[in-house]
Amino acid sequence: MANRSVFDGGAIRSEFDKAGINTHCIPLIWKHVLQNSELDEIPSLPSAAYSLLRSNFKSSTSTLHSVLQSDDNVTTKLLIRLQNGTFVEAVIMRYDTRLGRYGGKPRPGGLRSTLCISSQVGCKMGCKFCATGSMGFKNNLSSGEIVEQLVHASRLSDIRNVVFMGMGEPLNNYAAMVEAVRIMTGSPFHLSPKRITVSTVGIIHAINKLQDDLPNVNLAVSLHAPVQDIRCQIMPAARAFPLERLMDSLRIYQKKSQQKIFIEYIMLDGVNDEEQHAHQLGKLLETFQVVVNLIPFNPIGSLSNFRTSNEHIVTRFQQILRGVYNIRTTVRKQMGQDISGACGQLVVNLPDKRSVVSAGLLTDIEDLHV
Repeated sequence: MANRSVFDGGAIRSEFDKAGINTHCIPLIWKHVLQNSELDEIPSLPSAAYSLLRSNFKSSTSTLHSVLQSDDNVTTKLLIRLQNGTFVEAVIMRYDTRLGRYGGKPRPGGLRSTLCISSQVGCKMGCKFCATGSMGFKNNLSSGEIVEQLVHASRLSDIRNVVFMGMGEPLNNYAAMVEAVRIMTGSPFHLSPKRITVSTVGIIHAINKLQDDLPNVNLAVSLHAPVQDIRCQIMPAARAFPLERLMDSLRIYQKKSQQKIFIEYIMLDGVNDEEQHAHQLGKLLETFQVVVNLIPFNPIGSLSNFRTSNEHIVTRFQQILRGVYNIRTTVRKQMGQDISGACGQLVVNLPDKRSVVSAGLLTDIEDLHV
């Protein structure tokens, strides 16, 4: 059997417990690997830990196959090869928060980076506007393979935020996702739970336990339509998660968490972007504390049968939600389209060598954010 990732928290804790080794030293191992990339010469470990690590674990079970940089240098896509030979993609997005305004005043902050992370190879959900869905489902990632995406990205940029909005449905790989988030919020990563967002198409039974397992982590729901029949047309998995039941679960989630819920809504010309849809969405959400994120559709490959909504239509949609229903609504800035790193575009195709930046040559990407 192949060795496990040293970042598979449950596996390494189990092996240390069986060997009678204090698990408090595990964060020290992770810190050493993060800084040195190897399991050798880790200081201050019990002697029994060294042989156990060498025989059962690898410092990384994945490799950074290639790095693609967008023309504007604000988006970087990482193609990561897993131990079983499959690939996933992760995307670093860089933002200067001082360029926006909040409450009419310049926003505080500065240059920050957000990592969009994958939880599965492919996806079972089959959303018709999403490139990953066209791959079908290959396999779940282990918690270590999820965390290793952050490890690879951290060597290129100082990551401040993590969003589970890459390949896969995170709540369909629930246990590994929860363990990965717990590792990311602990030593040595120390990410704030409030800067981690888990996105889902609406897996109701998992939403019902998410707040207890990951308090303070943000929830984003890929709603994409205000009524059940349109959702089922563009998101086949929605048949298993009726909109009425989904909204009931979100109501309970919000009451327990006392946190805003992020609503993702992809704008598809003539499908879900009419004024009546904006009013239906407003009425559906008016009793919730939400932020609606309108996402311009990114045409790619076989998905070209959908069209991007006109900018005027998107603006009018936003005005209705804001003006009539007082719902905070943003329009997602498009990033990384030239490297197929924008929302809905993640699907593994080995890149043209001409567009690849060698992983070993890319250094000192500045800290930027969402």
